[in-house]
Amino acid sequence: MDKRKTIFDNGILYNGDALAILRELPDASVDAVLTDPPYSSGGLHAGARRADPAQKYQSSGTKRTYPPMLGDLKDQRSFLAWVTLWLSECWRLTKPGAPVMVFSDWRQLPSMTDAVQAAGFEWRGIVVWHKPSARPMLGSFRRDAEFVVHAAKAPVKAFTRRCFPGVFAHRVNPAAKVHLTSKPVNLLVDLLAVAPEGGVVLDPFMGGGTTAIACLETGRHFVGVELSREYYELTATRIGEAISARK
Repeated sequence: MDKRKTIFDNGILYNGDALAILRELPDASVDAVLTDPPYSSGGLHAGARRADPAQKYQSSGTKRTYPPMLGDLKDQRSFLAWVTLWLSECWRLTKPGAPVMVFSDWRQLPSMTDAVQAAGFEWRGIVVWHKPSARPMLGSFRRDAEFVVHAAKAPVKAFTRRCFPGVFAHRVNPAAKVHLTSKPVNLLVDLLAVAPEGGVVLDPFMGGGTTAIACLETGRHFVGVELSREYYELTATRIGEAISARK
C-alpha cells in the first residue's frame, strides 16, 4: 500500500485508503472529526448510484472538469457497513468529548445517523447547510440543503460558551472549487467553532483540502487522508500555497 505523506506546519496529509491508515494512528490522538465522505448516492436505483459521480453531482451544462472521485459506488448495505467501520476507527482515535461532524445528503442521512451510533458515538443532532444557489425542481421542492450529522464521543463536553445556529447558509463558489463536491471554506470554519481551540482535526476524506484550509484559518491542526493520488497532490499544493500566503 502506498502510504505517502506530506507534513505541513499545521498538519499531515496521507495518500492511501482511509480505513487502512486510520488503523495505524494512535489512540486518543485527535480532538475532533470533520469530514465529507463519498455519499454513494445521487440516484433512485442501484444503476444510477453507480454512475460516474461527475454525472450524478454536476449539472449537465457545467463545463469544468475535476479529477475522478473515488469510492462513490457502494450500494446501501455496503455503504452502511463501510461508514461504520471507519467511524469505529475514528471513535478509537478521538479523545473523550470530541465532536464529530460528517456531511450527508438526504438519501444517506438515515444510514449516516445509524452509523455514527453503531460506531459508539452519541448522536447530538443535525446541522443544515442551506445552499441558496441550488437549482429549482419542476413540480417539487428545491433540494437546497445538505446535512451534517453531529455526534460526540462520550462524555459530551462543551469547548466554547458560544451558541450557534442549526442552519448555515453559504453559496458554492464554482471558481473556488477544486473538487467535484467541495464545500465552502467558510462553512467549515463555522462548524469548527465547536471543536477545541488549537486542537487536531481528523478528516479521513480530505478531497480538495478544504478542512485543512479551515484549520489553518482557525488556528487548528489537521490529520487528513486522501485515496486519490491526483487529489492528494492537488491538495498538498493547495495547503502549501495557503501556508506560504500567510507568512
